[in-house]
Amino acid sequence: MTDIPELNLPHIEELIRDDGQITIGYLNPVGSVAVASDEHQALAMLRRRTGESLGELLRRLDAAVCDATENQVFADEINPPPAGS
Repeated sequence: MTDIPELNLPHIEELIRDDGQITIGYLNPVGSVAVASDEHQALAMLRRRTGESLGELLRRLDAAVCDATENQVFADEINPPPAGS
């Protein structure tokens, strides 16, 4: 087993402390994903990019959680946009 360096993920830490959650896994047919949500809604749904490490994905998720909680901008890389938009 290899050591995983400690990651600084303050927004994810705060989310979890406030009863939120993150889920990381494989979603068919999308691929590897990371999702963060609070008790009311999904804040960020990210697809793992080609060549992206797990640490990089978690850092992007942390930044997306910050953007959602501070700016009300919600990332959704999983669901296709509605037709005509």
